[in-house]
Amino acid sequence: MSACHMFCQFYVSNPTSDSHTCDMGLGVPFNIASYAMLTYMIAHVTGCNLGEFIHTMGDTHIYVNHIVSLKIQIDRVPRAFPHLKFKRKIDNINEFKYEDFIITDYVPHPQIKMKMSV
Repeated sequence: MSACHMFCQFYVSNPTSDSHTCDMGLGVPFNIASYAMLTYMIAHVTGCNLGEFIHTMGDTHIYVNHIVSLKIQIDRVPRAFPHLKFKRKIDNINEFKYEDFIITDYVPHPQIKMKMSV
């Protein structure tokens, strides 16, 4: 068994993330959200503008016990993305606290449950 994430690179214009095994039901949405948040944090600390986030995937798969749930997900109409702001100016990546994150305009669909596959 090996880790899903291989590495993450930050270029001033285009940060990239690479995963070699990609669970489309549970892993990929979490990975994209996590790396997008990290990218936003890095841009904030360095004073850079956000560019386009690129996520490269290798062994991309759907587990059999996720098919019904993912069909529900596909049928949903996408909603507007939420917005992220920081409560204060932070100069060190290690100084972020939970209270620093302000998420607005978040209107999620109801939860779709999926079991972790192994």
